[in-house]
Amino acid sequence: MVIENKLVTFDELKASYSRYITNKSDLERIEKAYKYADKKHEGQFRKSGDPYVSHVLGVAMILSSMQTSPDTIIAGLLHDTIEDTDTTKEDIEQTFGSEVAFLVESLTKITRLSDFHNSDFQAEDHRKIFLAMAADIRVIIIKLADRLHNMRTLQFQPPAKQVRISNETLDVYVPIAHRLGLNSLMSEMQNLSLYYLHPDIYNDIEKKLQKSYNQIDSSLQFLKAKIQSILSTTNLEYEISARVKSIYSIYKKMYIKNKKFEDIYDILALRIITKTETNCYEILGYIHSSFTPVPGRFKDYIAVPKPNMYQSLHTTILSGDGHVFEIQIRTKEMDETAEGGIAAHWRYKEGTSYDPRSEQKDIEARLHWFKDFVRMSYEGRDDLNAKEYESQLKEDIFNANVYVFTPKGKVIDLPNGATPIDFAYRIHTGLGNSLSGAKVNNKLVPLSTKLKTGDMVEIITRKDAQPNSEWLNIAGTGFAKSHIRKYLSKLNSEFTKQEQVDKGRNSLKDSIRERKLSTSWNSIEKLLTDQKLFANFQVKDLDDLYFKVANKTIMPNAILDFLNINRSSQEALQDHLEDELKKANILKKKISSEDAVLLENGDSALISLANCCTPIPGDEIIGYVSKGRGIKVHRKDCPNIAHEHARIVSVIWNPELDKTKKYPVDFVLECYDRNGLLVDIMNTITSYGAGLTNISARYKANKGVTVVSVTALIDNASVLDKLFTNLMNIKSVYSVKRTSH
Repeated sequence: MVIENKLVTFDELKASYSRYITNKSDLERIEKAYKYADKKHEGQFRKSGDPYVSHVLGVAMILSSMQTSPDTIIAGLLHDTIEDTDTTKEDIEQTFGSEVAFLVESLTKITRLSDFHNSDFQAEDHRKIFLAMAADIRVIIIKLADRLHNMRTLQFQPPAKQVRISNETLDVYVPIAHRLGLNSLMSEMQNLSLYYLHPDIYNDIEKKLQKSYNQIDSSLQFLKAKIQSILSTTNLEYEISARVKSIYSIYKKMYIKNKKFEDIYDILALRIITKTETNCYEILGYIHSSFTPVPGRFKDYIAVPKPNMYQSLHTTILSGDGHVFEIQIRTKEMDETAEGGIAAHWRYKEGTSYDPRSEQKDIEARLHWFKDFVRMSYEGRDDLNAKEYESQLKEDIFNANVYVFTPKGKVIDLPNGATPIDFAYRIHTGLGNSLSGAKVNNKLVPLSTKLKTGDMVEIITRKDAQPNSEWLNIAGTGFAKSHIRKYLSKLNSEFTKQEQVDKGRNSLKDSIRERKLSTSWNSIEKLLTDQKLFANFQVKDLDDLYFKVANKTIMPNAILDFLNINRSSQEALQDHLEDELKKANILKKKISSEDAVLLENGDSALISLANCCTPIPGDEIIGYVSKGRGIKVHRKDCPNIAHEHARIVSVIWNPELDKTKKYPVDFVLECYDRNGLLVDIMNTITSYGAGLTNISARYKANKGVTVVSVTALIDNASVLDKLFTNLMNIKSVYSVKRTSH
């Protein structure tokens, strides 16, 4: 492959856009923009040594070849002025108007990070590209022209930069061009990228292609003549030409789909252009009646267009001399759209009421995936980081190749592996949240059913239906999973808050009982609704007060003191403590290995382990005398007894403790979410001989973190320490700690 660095002159550009732009004012504005750019970039040169203005002329020529609007060409000429010169948006707006200023500023925003090699910077740059594209399609058209011209002059860049830019072109810009139907532009970017990434493969395919063309060209010409002979007996208008498959398309089939070059049937194809859609089907009938079609190789993209509006009939036939050829049949308008996509469909036409805002809406209406793209762009920009956002759009939109229908015939694009859950959320978030069942081709199916191209999907809803965590394993798109997580997070948050409210209320009740008050709970709860109390503790209502009590933000005793509900005297408390100890001593029995904890003097008493902090042998512990329930043993750092003094007694672990006994311990792990996480956690816990009695996971969508709550049966604190060390060694786990309730 020989890459020529052909410079475009302004006269050549002018000749190009003057073919369809004749308005004197527009012509003057374009020439003024060129002179403005030439002056602003004066003294600036490219790596090739050419004046920098040669680049903006090249970009404008690509835009002119697509017959874009005058403002778009002007923005192409000025697209680097804010970035690389002292020009401001206000300067451009004053000279060329607000539309041009908007386009140039948008392009500036999505190029400022392009020279950073860091993947986070690149992901943020790509996010800006997608958002700009969602706001105004002209921005991405200019950006694609800019990237294509940079690819044409990439030979002047260092090898490492050639590889990086080529990879980014294939990864980001080619999928966008493909979705917009800009096939000529896309094909050139693909071929150039392959040339810089795999030059040996490129040259090998180029040689094979030339050899194949030489071998079968005569057969192709014979087939072309035979079809012309058949169609000459009809009154149909048509043109017939040959099409050679692009080198990159052949590369994909050979190196990605593992096909031999000899097994690729559509390297050479005939393209028939006719007048009407009906003519397309008539010509297809004549060809099928004269040649043997290859089974399974017929595709009707006229009845069901591709997402980028591509329409054509494709059939593969046996030519009769041992060769196999693809035949493409389409109208002239379809052919222009096939090569130029939206650029062909929305070519600028003078004398019409051209309005870029209406054009944007028209694009959303005609490109059925584009409305989903716009919606996902704006819904995902705040909830996801740049990498997640980029990955979701690429997978769910740009890699979508399954086309299914709503009952009303609307086409929905989904990636491979998508299910009715993904379909529902793609239609509307509310539809996904109320999904209760689905029909595919009028038959009830499980929600885990993988959808196929051509399926007609109907969603069944129910008012009381809601997502569940299993849907996260069924859904195939990041968009659906994101909304499921958001719903479950909200649901879990509301449920958790109510639990905390109840816990705080009970904590306050316990404090009242401990003060040995005769005042009823109902009377005290009425006092708790005092607005002065709310103001003092900075809470909005009673539930908020209980919630903060549960979270130790407000202490129960502080509330009772504020309400002037006095404690019993210290003497009364001491008497009560002695009474409780007497009761415990009455239950004194012969010490055995069944007693986990003893009083400090070695006596046995009515002692039990507190559930709030789950102490185990080896922990530092303290006893708390509770009314009628003997002594509760807490860890010394338990927040529930941090402010208690009068009812505290010293306790010790029984030295004769049964070493085979296990004790429940509550702890939580904070982790970055990944597949197989719970399995690795459970395997690590059970490898220590621990009994797993409870495990649950909660995903925090706003932080991208999974919190795993565990209750396990453990021998002692030493074993627990070793277990925690190994849990911390699990991939994506970054915190393990015991909990208190």
